[in-house]
Amino acid sequence: MKDNFEEVYNELIMEHSMNSYNKKKLEKADISQQGHNPNCGDEITLEIKLNKDKIEDMAFSGHGCAISQSSTSIMIDTLKGRTICEAKEIINTFIQMIKREITNEEELEKLEDAICFKNISNMPARVKCVLLAWHTIEDMLNKK
Repeated sequence: MKDNFEEVYNELIMEHSMNSYNKKKLEKADISQQGHNPNCGDEITLEIKLNKDKIEDMAFSGHGCAISQSSTSIMIDTLKGRTICEAKEIINTFIQMIKREITNEEELEKLEDAICFKNISNMPARVKCVLLAWHTIEDMLNKK
């Protein structure tokens, strides 16, 4: 059964890296910030449209490996429609999951599809790729 879950997660990652509907420009973004991973050359620009304290829309542009691109797209799906407070909590949970500081399945459920990156910590070279967008948005929201 576990292999079946991993297969579904791999398909989800590939789908988001190749066909991301979140990869676009936002009209009238409220916040925009670039993230860069000098180790592998991944670069993204995140854009957020806010409605008071709620993330109304998000998008990204840039280039990078399948892991960074899919992580960015899945992050957008996970955070869109959330309040800034809710988003910060999810971002913190995701980063702690990657660092293996949270393993409780119930707590990880709030990550929705982003849980598919749970085992990325087994590939240390990919950790910075998966965290690029999450650290970028964490920095953006902490400035709000």
